[in-house]
Amino acid sequence: MKRGFIGFQVHAVPRGSGPYEVRWRNILIRDLTRRKVVFIGAAGGHGGEAHQHIAGNHLLAEVLRNSGYRFETVECEGYPKDPAVLADADAVVFYCNGGGGHLVMPHLDEFDALVRRGLGVVCLHYAVEVPKGRPGELMRRWIGGYFETDWSVNPVWTAEFKSLPTHSITRGVVPFTLRDEWYYHMRFVDGMRGVTPILSAHPPRETLNRRDGPHENNPHVREAIARGEIQHVAWAFERPDEWGGGRGFGFTGGHWHRNWQNPNMRTIVANAIAWAAGAPVPAWGLH
Repeated sequence: MKRGFIGFQVHAVPRGSGPYEVRWRNILIRDLTRRKVVFIGAAGGHGGEAHQHIAGNHLLAEVLRNSGYRFETVECEGYPKDPAVLADADAVVFYCNGGGGHLVMPHLDEFDALVRRGLGVVCLHYAVEVPKGRPGELMRRWIGGYFETDWSVNPVWTAEFKSLPTHSITRGVVPFTLRDEWYYHMRFVDGMRGVTPILSAHPPRETLNRRDGPHENNPHVREAIARGEIQHVAWAFERPDEWGGGRGFGFTGGHWHRNWQNPNMRTIVANAIAWAAGAPVPAWGLH
């Protein structure tokens, strides 16, 4: 427990006014320790308002900077060429293309070394996908789960988030409904160890009308939906000590830039970035 002193100033009152009572209410004590968050993005290539990674990163960085807490934000187009940019970061946000073109792919070993020192990692939308094999296993260690081809799917559907867990990431957020390209049937760590589902919903069967394909459909996801399994499209992860400790967060929405207008979506992701960086999240969330 940290100890310290708080000083309050009371202005003088006129003589002869008699005894009076002073009360302070709703006092907010902030941890003023600065947190550094590095946003890594690149042009998405979809055209229009889809996959506007750089604009999305800028918006989220603005939320942090305007939150009243001490965040240092660095916005990078592409993976940082200078290792010093990431050396003292508290969290890194990837909002970029995924798969074999994921920006972390040429840097797996050096980035894993940072994660093993406790670096917070946040992956948004397409950035939750890396190739199967070693990249996928590393991503599971970093954020607790990932989009695995021929296992996960990427349909557009309207998700109804009817309830939310009690967690720092859900502060200031209420149940909501939103149409997006919500990837689901993620490949999580074994036994969901360290994973806390944040946004979960039941996809309609119509999301599996497409033919089988790496991203479109597969027997595994059809069986899961037939069993009525709820699907987690955002999750928090606390890494075990053998993986370096620290925190991760995965969020599969964010296909359209307009969806950042939704205050619940925006606050959940901003809260998650702060949480991954080890910063306190206020009871009302970051807005």
